Amino acid sequence: MSSKPAAQPLADRIRPLNLDQYIGQKHLVGSGKPLRLAIEQNRIYSMIFWGPPGVGKTTLARIIASQTNRPYFELSAVSAGKGEIRAIVEQVQAEGKRDLFNQGTEQRRGSAVLFLDEIHRFNKAQQDFLLPYVEDGTLLLIGATTENPSFEVNSALLSRCRVFVLESLNEDDIREIIRQGATELGITVEPDAENFLAQYANGDARQAINPLEISEELYARETRVITLEAIKNALQSRHLRYDRASEEHFNTISAFIKSMRASNVDAALYYLARMIDAGEDPKFIARRLVIFASEDVGNAQPTALVIANEVFRAVETIGLPECQFNLAQGTAYMALAPKDRMSGDAYFAALEDVKQQGNLPIPMQLRNAPTKLMKELGYGKGYEMYSTDDLLPEGLKGRKYYKKR
Repeated sequence: MSSKPAAQPLADRIRPLNLDQYIGQKHLVGSGKPLRLAIEQNRIYSMIFWGPPGVGKTTLARIIASQTNRPYFELSAVSAGKGEIRAIVEQVQAEGKRDLFNQGTEQRRGSAVLFLDEIHRFNKAQQDFLLPYVEDGTLLLIGATTENPSFEVNSALLSRCRVFVLESLNEDDIREIIRQGATELGITVEPDAENFLAQYANGDARQAINPLEISEELYARETRVITLEAIKNALQSRHLRYDRASEEHFNTISAFIKSMRASNVDAALYYLARMIDAGEDPKFIARRLVIFASEDVGNAQPTALVIANEVFRAVETIGLPECQFNLAQGTAYMALAPKDRMSGDAYFAALEDVKQQGNLPIPMQLRNAPTKLMKELGYGKGYEMYSTDDLLPEGLKGRKYYKKR
């Protein structure tokens, strides 16, 4: 068992302290792999860790700081702002620990590691505020995100970082973590319980560790044995928090969308509140509104797409907590709007024909005729600007995808 206090969460008590203890991401930290070499040679640069929850982004950042002997600061973009970053910068500058250029290179090394979890939650102004301190080497930034950084991190900051893609843990990785947790807790996990938990975790270490810890607290204080029944009971416990990779996440967003689809504004607002209260990324919700505006409202109320895009822009610019008003307005608008799925349904019907019949020849009258030869061959012949002819390829003549009510 570890020497860490038992009052600490199990995830912290078994957190790896160096690369040799680290589980997963062999493509990055295995022998001879890029991130391991960078750490071993102390040639560290600002970087973005992009990957699903529970795969070791925070742990890897802490290991990097520890093994390269750098001061380490950790912030969450959900709650932090310019003030917290400014305080860290002033502390680093006051201590006078700025490193020089890396040996033989023009790569600035950074004097302190700033780990910024959920960096995609920082708006453009906040990211711009970080930029000069990353550029001049005051901070070595390690950002973590579950979202595509190409969309969520502004180009100036992204260009100064290397992006590393972290993968979901495989079941063998999860089993190893479960066994470490069991050793730390001084319990035995029955094989069927271990197998169930490894599959349930779906690549997320937290989804294995949390039920294991609760199972021990609730059902194994005396027996010191974790059974499959204990794990299943623990998964029903209210102690387990909503997580953006968990089944509860998908159930809640599904309930939100289906409530808007049913024009049930009260239920839609309830599920919106539930997601926000649980810590859901407001931009994720705003994206769903943009999709819903075209998929479900469609041409019954075309302004829905305009509203949804403006809601997304407002959420992106303002952030929490104020953007709750924008999301509430957008949700109520979508729920109360008339619904028309004909555009999407028609498109996917056409797509099915494309897949089934391939690239059928374009009718001659619709073809472009930029050369004399093409004109002589009949390209564009008979084309009328506002033709009422059937313009589908042969084999699809008469096909109706968009069926007006």
